[in-house]
Amino acid sequence: MVGRVVLVTGARTGIGFETALGLAERGAHVLVHARRAEQAERTVERLRQIGGDGLSLEPVWGDFDHLDEVVALAEQVLERTEALHVLVNNAGGIFAPRQLTDDGFERTLQVDHLAPFLLTWRLLPRLLASAPARVVTVASTAHRQARLDLDDLQSERSYRTFQVYARAKLANILFTRELARRLEGSRVTANCLHPGVVWTRFGRDGDAGAAFDWLMRLARPLLLTPRKGARTSIYLASSPEVEETSGAYFARCRPARSSRAARDPALARALWDRTEQMLAPWLGPPPPWPAAGDALGEVARRGASK
Repeated sequence: MVGRVVLVTGARTGIGFETALGLAERGAHVLVHARRAEQAERTVERLRQIGGDGLSLEPVWGDFDHLDEVVALAEQVLERTEALHVLVNNAGGIFAPRQLTDDGFERTLQVDHLAPFLLTWRLLPRLLASAPARVVTVASTAHRQARLDLDDLQSERSYRTFQVYARAKLANILFTRELARRLEGSRVTANCLHPGVVWTRFGRDGDAGAAFDWLMRLARPLLLTPRKGARTSIYLASSPEVEETSGAYFARCRPARSSRAARDPALARALWDRTEQMLAPWLGPPPPWPAAGDALGEVARRGASK
């Protein structure tokens, strides 16, 4: 990873922190993202305390609860770097009860799907110009519990916390499939992963409700450490073994079979189109898609079969 520039979102704690550390230890220059500037700066200090002053780290920030800040985060990255070789979409959340952001979107949907979609869109020109490059998105095996209703993406008809989270994770996989299809022939790959069930601060600051926090504490002896949970993210971001793999879903550093809904190319394309409509005020010009990305090709078929 020497000479490679990486952005890891949600790097303040847990899997994101360990992903940033692991990639920096491999020689990458890592942009360390947190919601606010002081959090990102403190995270960089903590990473250096663990890994040494020789790590190449830089703080960036932006709150995914506010899409204008996601746009500003992308601008920070573009201003600070001449190349971007890996984007790790790690940030996410689970929230109870149902909440709307100031942008008018259901909060779990925005933080877990809309914001990473927007950030990726805004950074794609730099990723394409830096190819070979990679987009790695942290999904979850929770997606298997989800069915996606494109007419109710904001969960207005019914709000069950874990089901809403599961739908957002299904959206992550569908986003990855369609992104891979559109990037075919560009030497920019897109893959996603289940990190395992990991003991982190995720959902345990009261955002997901007391019951979720109680269950996580009860299950703690069975949960992975954040360092183990970060292994697949680091693998997809750095390993030469997956340099040409795109559109795939991984677990434990190996290709895994996702749910039938997650392998539906028509649903992936429809979700992409609906997401573009929702994010239209923030997207800006479309990325310079490669010509091959306009047709369903071998990369997408190979990914959809896994």
